[in-house]
Amino acid sequence: MAHYQRITFIIPCRNNVKYLKQAVNSIEDCYGDTHNIIILDDASTDGTWEWVQLMEDKHPYIKSYRNGGPDRVGHTVLYDIGIKLAETPIVTILHSDMIVTQNYVGNMLKHLKPLSVVSATRIEPPLHPPGPEKYVKDFGMEPETFDKAAFQKFVYETEYLTEGKTTKGIFAPWMLYKEDFAQIGGHDLLFAPMELEDSDIFNRFHLQQYELIQSRDAFVYHMTCRGSRFKDGIEIEREIPLPDGTIWYKPKDSEEYTKLRQNKFREWWRKWHTDVLHDDLMMPIVPNRYTTSFVVHNCNPYLLAVLEPWCDDIYVDCDFGSYVATESKESMFKISDKLHKIGDVMKNDIQILFDGTKLTNENFEQFIKNIPFIIQQTDSIGSFEWDIFQMHILNLRTKDMVQPLFKNIF
Repeated sequence: MAHYQRITFIIPCRNNVKYLKQAVNSIEDCYGDTHNIIILDDASTDGTWEWVQLMEDKHPYIKSYRNGGPDRVGHTVLYDIGIKLAETPIVTILHSDMIVTQNYVGNMLKHLKPLSVVSATRIEPPLHPPGPEKYVKDFGMEPETFDKAAFQKFVYETEYLTEGKTTKGIFAPWMLYKEDFAQIGGHDLLFAPMELEDSDIFNRFHLQQYELIQSRDAFVYHMTCRGSRFKDGIEIEREIPLPDGTIWYKPKDSEEYTKLRQNKFREWWRKWHTDVLHDDLMMPIVPNRYTTSFVVHNCNPYLLAVLEPWCDDIYVDCDFGSYVATESKESMFKISDKLHKIGDVMKNDIQILFDGTKLTNENFEQFIKNIPFIIQQTDSIGSFEWDIFQMHILNLRTKDMVQPLFKNIF
């Protein structure tokens, strides 16, 4: 039967060796040598690589890869290297701070077929907001405090109640055919070294009409972003009461994560022209992607910085030399090609003109962030007015967004 098929666990990691040990031990405890494991170390300095080498020497089913550094390359690159190295036709992406369960593989495989991606159901301590796609249960926030017996009891009882059930959505951990991952082109280097790489490829899976399935009886315990967003000995920023009477413990983000997140959201807006969008069960919402120009009268450097990521080209009446010099250091896009003086030859299918002095937070949120949806709803060529904006739709052709803009190894 399908659930006895050998698969490969792909586990990128960075400076979180105690969580990684727990993840690998959980695979071995549940499956012995039944499946392959590829561990990809991203220039760790905490003894991760030394431990991985010992494990590889001891176990033939464990293989490794190391970015020698000193700079990190990020999960975006390591995911793809790991999948390329895998010798089995099916792979599963596992975060290095996740603990798998006895029926994880079997309950994922029973739903997997070509052109599909199957996600497991996460059980997490209250370090992220709750959602209907997961269970928020505190079985420990560190390996030292993990209550394995209570966790296993909860999984056993919940598997019985949810046996065979699925919903539609996608998030880590996920499983798919290696061939299907190559077909989608892998991750986009735009989001290296981290943050939003999964959201991007999830959008592209959705656009390519892959079936996105969540197995409601395949479980992992997720120690929650250790080694990237939250560090060992996590600092709780504040306790937030929730409507159901429970408490969400909002942790303090690392400085590295905060900086990368700000930068990668700007790259995301440049690519997709929307926020990261999904329904309550984490099914991506992806509007059409059009080519768009802004023409902004009475612009200033602050407005330019706010507006530039949301369009393909922007025409302004202010100096933009210093902005181009600064932003070009932070972006993989060629920012100098996007900036123009008002009066230069216009391009792009959608042209939107407005007075920068009249832009407010409200019309920015309602219009600028929703331009693709507004165009889809309008669905006709011509000139239209919306509040302060004059919109000229010259063509309704859309961009193909399935392949990554900046190629990785696939």
